Amino acid sequence: MLLPGFPLNRVLLVIGTLVAGTVLIMWMGELTTQRGIGNGMSMLIFASVVSHLPSDYATIVQTRKFVPFVLLILLSIAIVVSVVYMENGQRRIPVQFSKQVRGRRLYGGQSTYIPLKVNQAGVIPIIFASSVLLLPVLFTNILGDTSTGWRKSIANFVNNYVTDQSSWVHLFMYGLMIIGFAYFYNAIAFDPVKQADQIRKQGGYIPGIRPGPQTERHLAKILNRITLPGALFIAAIALLPSILLRFWNIRQFPLGGTTVLIAVGVALETMKQINSQLMLRNYEGFLK
Repeated sequence: MLLPGFPLNRVLLVIGTLVAGTVLIMWMGELTTQRGIGNGMSMLIFASVVSHLPSDYATIVQTRKFVPFVLLILLSIAIVVSVVYMENGQRRIPVQFSKQVRGRRLYGGQSTYIPLKVNQAGVIPIIFASSVLLLPVLFTNILGDTSTGWRKSIANFVNNYVTDQSSWVHLFMYGLMIIGFAYFYNAIAFDPVKQADQIRKQGGYIPGIRPGPQTERHLAKILNRITLPGALFIAAIALLPSILLRFWNIRQFPLGGTTVLIAVGVALETMKQINSQLMLRNYEGFLK
């Protein structure tokens, strides 16, 4: 145990240290957000992820031969390129607004689109699926003595199939839950009924689709179609470290799971904010 005897003074010291460190990091993140570019907390997480990459790859090159190391480098580059492609991928649903006369002026008549990202959920499904997989472990801890009887059978099943990342049962359950949570999150984040009603109230319509229930069904159909490739993609990214562990016995892959999704997402968002700031500065110089 980290705290033998669970003394009160050490418990308070550990809790106080953790709270103070968390508050310090939050303060640094807020300062970065206010005086810099990008989300401060995301930038700190990005810096933490990127700082470990050289040591992780150095460990791989020390434990592996040159050819597997080169293959892992090529695999990492392919993963980063595919994540960038999927993060920028979106389905644009065209919306046309009819012209309206208000007083003596004519409004509307413009066309726009509704951007639906292929990977709207981000890393949320992976976090949810990982949390659910921890429930059987908590259940076995509640059982008490698992050395004999049916408790031992349950504990062995959880240890050999649920928590073992190289098990096919773990891979299947993990991937299936990621896909399910991706659909669940997208159903909450984007409501076709609400979106169709908002388009109708603003005097808009989707070309070729009648306002009302047909627009709702059209949006729901598109949402279900674009969610599947995004869910399969993040499931593949999340399962990649487990697959490498099973076939290549690689314990820690630097660019796998939520690591690459967080790092690439923060980098893309920061680049967009930098470009917007540069464009705003150019427009200000032009107006002056």
